[in-house]
Parts: sequence; structure tokens; C-alpha cells
Amino acid sequence: MANWIDGQVTHIKWWNDKLFSLTVSASLPSYKAGQFTKLAMTIEDKKIARAYSFVNTPSNNNLHEFLLVTVEDGLLSPPLSDLKKGDTLQIAEQASGFFTLDEVPESDTLWLLATGTAIGPFLSMLGDDAIWQKYKHVVLVHGVRKHTDLVYQQQICDLCSNHPLTFVPVISQEKWPDGLQGRITNAITSGELFSHVKITPTPQNSQFMLCGNPEMVKETTQLLLDLGFTRNRRAKPGNITVEQYW
Repeated sequence: MANWIDGQVTHIKWWNDKLFSLTVSASLPSYKAGQFTKLAMTIEDKKIARAYSFVNTPSNNNLHEFLLVTVEDGLLSPPLSDLKKGDTLQIAEQASGFFTLDEVPESDTLWLLATGTAIGPFLSMLGDDAIWQKYKHVVLVHGVRKHTDLVYQQQICDLCSNHPLTFVPVISQEKWPDGLQGRITNAITSGELFSHVKITPTPQNSQFMLCGNPEMVKETTQLLLDLGFTRNRRAKPGNITVEQYW
């Protein structure tokens, strides 16, 4: 049973007509990059709660940022999208989840593969100095439908300028400069993703973290298994760490 505390909305940023970032002020215990908590609102006398990953760096434990998409028939995302600065909602006090860097072995290259709003936990990790101490090179791959779904571009650009980070947008419904067209799975199958970043991953030099659409996670995991990579487990470390995002 979650312990709930009140949080106050301090900022809302709309990226397009469906995607928005919600920043909430609340005093939470420390948490790790990649973890999630639950947001809740009482609607028609019923508490509706959903899990959302932190986008912000964990060192800021009073302001917490979440990336959301409004689902037309969703029970919580439409009311959350109607919130204004100063409004209150409830937030679970304790963060959860094992999709964190301390669960992933060291390697030369860390591949972060995300679709849609699942880029959120990766942005949290990229803001944490631990990632740059553990990996020589990080590749962030973001699969979206259209270029207007590419969020946090200035933040990502700054990270690329200051760290050994390569960003690869993969857009399924449009052509876009400096990116790939299609889906992440297609880019792996064709080898286009690896040739684009000029890195040939092997089980000896690469770790993969997958987060997003369950079908993408499932299909990409199988593609990587077919290439000789193995699932990462505590009892038997491997190369593939996954998070089902919904």
C-alpha cells in the first residue's frame, strides 16, 4: 500500500497537442535514476493512480518531472493535462523499480533504446554523473512517429556537446535530417543503426537498455538475442536490460 503525500504543480510544458511535461513539488525520499512513482487524483470520489518515471536528475528531490501523453479515453492523463500551476495532486512517497544503472554491468558502450515517453527514465540517467563514470560512450535512440514527438531536444543537444553521447532519432512516419526513418527494430535488422553511429556492438563491448512499447521491447530483445547478446540477470549478468513501459 502506497503512502501518499500532496504535491503541487510548479510547471507544465506542452511539446505538442498530446505530449506534456509535468513538474511537481513534493518532499520525497531519495530515489535512483530510472525509477518510477505513482501520481494520483481523486475523480468522482475515486482515487485514480498510474505509474510514471522520473525525468529529472535524482539529486533534485524536491522538484520531480514527468513526461506524459494524453490518452483520449484514459482515466488519469486527461485530468492531469488539465492541471495548472499551483494545483495539487497526490504522489506516492516511495519510488520503485530496478531499471537502474547499478543493475547494468560496465561496458565500453551503453545503448539506450526508447520509444515515445519512455525516453523519460533515460533522460534521468543521462543527468546523473554516474553514467559517464561507468561507460565510455552512450548512444540514445528515440523512436517516435513524427519529428514533433522529439522532446527535450535542447537538453539532449547540451548533453551531446558536453559528454560522449550520440543521439539518434528514429522516425516512422516522416523523413528527418540527422535521423533514421522507420522503426528501431528495422534499424537493427538492417544494420543501419550501428552503421549510422559507426559502432559495431558485441557482447564484450556493449550493454543495451530497452524501454517503451512492449512490442518494441519484445522484438528488439529477440533481435539482440539472435545477434548473440544475452539477458541481464542478477544471478547471471548479460547485455540486455528491459523495462515494459505500460
